[in-house]
Amino acid sequence: MKYFIIIVLCILSLFLVGCSSKASYDLFATCLTENGVKMYGAFWCSHCTEQKKLFGDSFQYVNYVECSLPDGKSQTELCSKEEISSYPTWELGDGTRFAGVIGLEDLSQRTNCSLQ
Repeated sequence: MKYFIIIVLCILSLFLVGCSSKASYDLFATCLTENGVKMYGAFWCSHCTEQKKLFGDSFQYVNYVECSLPDGKSQTELCSKEEISSYPTWELGDGTRFAGVIGLEDLSQRTNCSLQ
């Protein structure tokens, strides 16, 4: 019985840690969007997939701009006009751009959006 209680407590603590980190990424992703941060990417881009995975389910709150047309060979007019040449490309509210996968801590420092 004692071990059963320990196992239940361990599972409960893992669940609570998972929920709290998800909530903090929701707030972080929302902060990015509220501050005019955008991520330009393409559905076929493995680096974009890697970047999205860092956010988990919270990526839905990131202002994401899909640059690829459905054929995967052409770029949208918006991304061509914005001269997006690599994926992912992050654009901050002031227009500063960074290309490549950016860690969440680094993105937090560049944007002043807290991960907590």
